[in-house]
Amino acid sequence: MVLFSISFAAVVTILEYAYHMKLVIQSANMVPGFAALLVLRELGSVITALLLTSRVGAGIAAELGIMQITEQIEALRLLQLDPVRFLVVPRVIATVFSAMALTVFANAACLFFAMLVSIRDLSYSFGTFLSAMNRFTSFKDVLLSLVKGGVFGFVIPVVSCYYGLNCKPGAQGVGRATTKAVVTNAVSIIILDFILTWLFSYLY
Repeated sequence: MVLFSISFAAVVTILEYAYHMKLVIQSANMVPGFAALLVLRELGSVITALLLTSRVGAGIAAELGIMQITEQIEALRLLQLDPVRFLVVPRVIATVFSAMALTVFANAACLFFAMLVSIRDLSYSFGTFLSAMNRFTSFKDVLLSLVKGGVFGFVIPVVSCYYGLNCKPGAQGVGRATTKAVVTNAVSIIILDFILTWLFSYLY
């Protein structure tokens, strides 16, 4: 799902950059650099997080919601097991590492497809694309992208677990909890992306 979505994002990014740069400055020489900058700083982590929200976040909220309405959470408490430690913490840890790994994968895939489009439509070579990309980006961009992925990976299960554990009775309650979790996660990711980008601007 990430590969399919990110590949089209890369193609659209390159084509849009090329069109507008040719329109404004009659040159597409800086397209790979700007595209790589956008991929590493925004697209890779944000698109991955939004896809995780729709898949993992919804799944966590629905799963814990069903456990809540079938009194499995109460059964854990009767066994003197903390539901947060037993159910929430493993999901948070797993999602943080998964989000960071998928961010690396998404960045690599997006840059790869951007390079293919540049070679095919903009007459760039492999070496020229990498050279242009290196002039605009650095290893710091990769690290900060990983930080974003980790933050998003932390927020998604926390929000989803909250709505799942506070689910109202019945199938309708599970549906509402899942919907609220996905919507809240999506809005939170957009807001956090703005905050993190603003903070990271002092590090570039």
